[in-house]
Amino acid sequence: MYTLGVMPDLMHRLSTHDLGFLNIVAEFWGLDLQAPDVKSALASLVSRLKEASLVAEIVDSLTEDVRQALDALIANEGWMSWSRYTGQFGTMREMGPGRRDREKPYLDPVSPVEALWYRGLIGRDFLRREGLLQECAYIPDDLLDLMPPVVTQGPLPPGRPASPGEIAHILPVSDRLIDHACTLLAALRMGDARRSPAVEGWQPPLDFVHALLGAVKLITSSEQPVPEDAQPFLQMSRGEALVWLVRGWRESSLFNELRLLPSVVCDGTWQNDPSTARQKILSHLSEVPEGKWWHLDSFIKTIFDREPDFQRPAGDFDTWLIRDAVSGESLAGIEHWNAVDGALVHYLITGPMHWLGLMDLASPGEGQPISAFRFSPWAEALLMGQPVESLPVEDQLIEVFSNGVLIASTLTPRLARYQVSRFCLWREETDTQYIYQITPLSLSQAAEQGLRIIHLEKLLKKNGQTLPPALVRALNQWQKHGSQVHIQPATILQVETPQILQALRESSAGRFLGESLGPTSAIIQPQAVEKVAEALTRLGYLSEIEPRDGWMDARPGD
Repeated sequence: MYTLGVMPDLMHRLSTHDLGFLNIVAEFWGLDLQAPDVKSALASLVSRLKEASLVAEIVDSLTEDVRQALDALIANEGWMSWSRYTGQFGTMREMGPGRRDREKPYLDPVSPVEALWYRGLIGRDFLRREGLLQECAYIPDDLLDLMPPVVTQGPLPPGRPASPGEIAHILPVSDRLIDHACTLLAALRMGDARRSPAVEGWQPPLDFVHALLGAVKLITSSEQPVPEDAQPFLQMSRGEALVWLVRGWRESSLFNELRLLPSVVCDGTWQNDPSTARQKILSHLSEVPEGKWWHLDSFIKTIFDREPDFQRPAGDFDTWLIRDAVSGESLAGIEHWNAVDGALVHYLITGPMHWLGLMDLASPGEGQPISAFRFSPWAEALLMGQPVESLPVEDQLIEVFSNGVLIASTLTPRLARYQVSRFCLWREETDTQYIYQITPLSLSQAAEQGLRIIHLEKLLKKNGQTLPPALVRALNQWQKHGSQVHIQPATILQVETPQILQALRESSAGRFLGESLGPTSAIIQPQAVEKVAEALTRLGYLSEIEPRDGWMDARPGD
């Protein structure tokens, strides 16, 4: 057991390891360890590792993130609790000699801690510190005396850099938010926020887009677009629109990330201050090195260590009525910080800041939880209030087909897509296009909103490809006469002679027959097929029923 101010030495640090580990350490230090066993190797290695010039050389060779992890121990008198240290600088994989020699983790360390471990620069032991026996990371005492001084450059960044294994799968930012904002404005104008056929799979999700449009006052309290604001927004370039949304989000006191957290439910009338909380997290994020992948959980833990009450006035962790969305359990008290406040920081980075184009995200593999983030290539411009110049121009025309199908691209001018979509049935939405269908019902609904066929024709002539003459004629006929053709599914009865059909009409099953299609055929109700067949059997005629499109499995009313 070691007391405060005294650390285990190198001999103690290395004495519990096998010859293979000692050879790994020697190789990192550029030493050729010619020893037949652990005892002789240990004595030789320890004496050579305590050369001041060699220590300076190995420290200088460390990458920036590994050097930061070493400096953190030097600055703290050579030790730190193991949980705090690994929380800030990453975990270390536990493995025996056999697995170690097979997988060679020292060649691709998952964290600065692991890199320092295989260089013999840090140890792990139970030490008595601050009156408690606790597991600690430490620098061997005889190495600590040889360490170069820490270069003071202000406080350490919040958290640690991400390791290569934590950024194997990258999720870059996109400007998809701009498309969904346009789609939702049109859907709300038509009275149905969920009108898009792809709305359940939206990223960013509908609740975020809806809340953001409300916060930046593009929609009213009655869920209708504000014309004097929505139209200029839809006419902005994509770069201008995105920076406008970012500015509105940053400054809004109405957009409440805590209330959007999917993992919690907020009850009661208490009020939080989302704007202040957002600005505090942005302030901590400003300390993260620009363009560098950063470990998400270590950043969140640093917020807890530095400023756990970033969103709590006077550190109030007990009066906000918040419960777990699944279990219903109360989440009052600082012991639930990770489930509420930590979850908010996580959501802010992986949700709004990603969807607004500010943060790239990464994970160890596809489908795995997000483990790292970095400021995106767009972030500097967006946070300075400048449009992103690299976003594409919306200059693609709408494809117009004679059967009334319209296909708009994500690069069709948004105002044109917004206007045209209000005349149509929304059939399909993908990542790159929107498919609409002009129908009598959709035209009737448009007419109820004061839209006329002449408006649609002008829109398609201006923003569409060649306007098919047949479609123009059909639109004009509908304008004059309404629907002139009705198409509906039907079940047809065909009999051999007119006498059979007449006998059926005079029977009790006659009520199931509809319009005659000739002397030997008629329409019958689909749900009455079996009853008509039974009536024909009683009249002395067997029926041959041809199944079609699964109607025999259908239930009445389906």
